[in-house]
Amino acid sequence: MREERVYPVFKRLDTLEWKACNRLARLGAYRPLLRVLRLASRLGDAPAWVALCFTVPIFRGLYGWLLAVCFGLSAAVGGLFYRFVKNRLCRERPYISFEIPCTMPPLDRYSFPSGHTLHAVMFTTLFATYVPILLIIVLPFAILVMLSRVILGLHYLTDVAAGALIGFLLAEAWVGIITWLTPLLPLSLQAG
Repeated sequence: MREERVYPVFKRLDTLEWKACNRLARLGAYRPLLRVLRLASRLGDAPAWVALCFTVPIFRGLYGWLLAVCFGLSAAVGGLFYRFVKNRLCRERPYISFEIPCTMPPLDRYSFPSGHTLHAVMFTTLFATYVPILLIIVLPFAILVMLSRVILGLHYLTDVAAGALIGFLLAEAWVGIITWLTPLLPLSLQAG
């Protein structure tokens, strides 16, 4: 079994953040809100993003299929990246370190960064760039996913902030890759 490190910066952040996280997690006592946030969190595991990727060709034609594939690849890269970071930094979830209510079982042990938030911001940025008409659905859903992570007791605020930053940076990198790829496509595919 590998020895886990506790980084001093996380100990300090945990101490600074736990009260705010506890207050937010107590909002989970409101059953209707709890149901909505649990649903948003579960859909944010992947199902909503996969479904939304399949809508891209409806709005962008053949070019939309390239975009959908790139969106899927971006999700895979994001997943690999955040798992790598989480398993190196080993920040315990707030409900483990403090008496913060956890109202949904986590998918993995560690909390930093929030993978749900990473993907929510990444997909929101990609949809804003390539299919902005879908922002009416994507943006409120992404906000619910991000809020759910703290209110459900699964993440600290800095986990969510870091996930958002990483998600935005990954999305911008993919915009660059897609921009580079597009001129290499046959003209019939570029016109999406």
